[in-house]
Amino acid sequence: MKTIRNLAHSMRLIMILLMFSKICCTSEIKIDKAEMSKKVKLEFLHAWNNYKKYAWGHDALKPLSKGYFDWYGESLLMTPIDAYDTMILMGLGAKSGEAKELILSKLSFDKDIYVSNFEITIRLLGGLLSAYELDGDRRFLNLATDLGDRLLPVFRSRTGMPYQKVNLKTGKTQGEVSNPAEIGTLLMELGTLSKLTNNPVYYNKAKKAQTELFKRRSSIGLVGSTIDVETGEWLGRESCISGGTDAYYEYLLKCWVLFGDEDCKKMWESSIEAVNKYLADSVSTGFWYRQVDMDTGAQISTHFGALDAFFPAVLSLGGDLDRAEKLQKSCFKMWTKFDIEPELMDYGNMKAVDTRYFLRPENIESAYYLYHYTKNEAYFEMGRTYYQSIKKYCRTKYGYAALNSVITKEKDDQMESFFLGETLKYLYLLLAPENRLRFDDIVFNTEAHPLKRFTKTGVSGTFRVSD
Repeated sequence: MKTIRNLAHSMRLIMILLMFSKICCTSEIKIDKAEMSKKVKLEFLHAWNNYKKYAWGHDALKPLSKGYFDWYGESLLMTPIDAYDTMILMGLGAKSGEAKELILSKLSFDKDIYVSNFEITIRLLGGLLSAYELDGDRRFLNLATDLGDRLLPVFRSRTGMPYQKVNLKTGKTQGEVSNPAEIGTLLMELGTLSKLTNNPVYYNKAKKAQTELFKRRSSIGLVGSTIDVETGEWLGRESCISGGTDAYYEYLLKCWVLFGDEDCKKMWESSIEAVNKYLADSVSTGFWYRQVDMDTGAQISTHFGALDAFFPAVLSLGGDLDRAEKLQKSCFKMWTKFDIEPELMDYGNMKAVDTRYFLRPENIESAYYLYHYTKNEAYFEMGRTYYQSIKKYCRTKYGYAALNSVITKEKDDQMESFFLGETLKYLYLLLAPENRLRFDDIVFNTEAHPLKRFTKTGVSGTFRVSD
């Protein structure tokens, strides 16, 4: 009996020690997360302050030469607009104030330049709409409306699918050959503009483009790589989730979530079924998505890269956590193979095909989504790894630099605006114990600009922004 009592006493002690250990570990995690989020914020300030010092009023900083770069020879303030909502989410009031003053006093779209409709939509239109929804200053919406009107001529093709480029002053267009991403990645931004201005023209144009592309999928449900927007004929028949196609699938799902659009839901469900059937690939190196022929599903290549790493986030948003977690495991393997991810690799032999790293956010984005849905601390640890790698290899005295090679770690003199607008934003959200964002109230566009979800009020076609 004494032995039993001693055993019971010992077991109680063990239980108390385990509980104490768990409490201590939880406390350490919280402290660590708070510290990590502060570190990310400091690195944002390092990048922003050097932009301000050496590239103020221009599109992007050149962090090695202490210079600047403008996309089209004239500045459209890419970095301040991309970075503005990140500063708000980080609580950087003074910095966001100076960015706001620059944008509202200097930004003009009345320029005789041809711009990429896709890039301007996701970066500038998305950024201005997010700024308006977070800040409330109607001047942001006025700028967004002016920009949206200047982009509308791209939809004047015979099919309604957009040309690639438009002149912001004249409305003339260029680029009849386009791709699924540039055609189908416009509805979040233009749709939000329609809802906020009560003008359906933007929504209708973008929705038609998205639908016309979907109608041209193959008999097995896949889209190709390039298409003529005048004739509607496919010119490239490779199907993938990689750059050039990626955000098309992303927006089918997100426009359903953002607007409650049932057509987008049906297009998403049909598309993801075909993608999982023909592109998903389980091999000895992990679970990946490959390139196939859009008509037959026959394999073309086993390439996977930094841009493809967005897909676990999309899968998890769509409720497919099983595939999302398996794919994120592979994405992390791609990152740790070289201590930082290459632009493109062959997962068949795990060798880099394109060794550059452009400071891309997609791997981090997917870890953030999965951490939100699973609360698994492994994704927080992934975030720590991403942070350490980027800081170790890309930080310079004057900002952050892309890499010419993830093997040699040679730096390149560029810091894209999405480094502040996406990469550091997703790192902060992943590593911050608390932040100013309610995930279920917003949907991120493909440039990580959070847009508030709309819900039907009972009258078909009318929406309101959720509180």
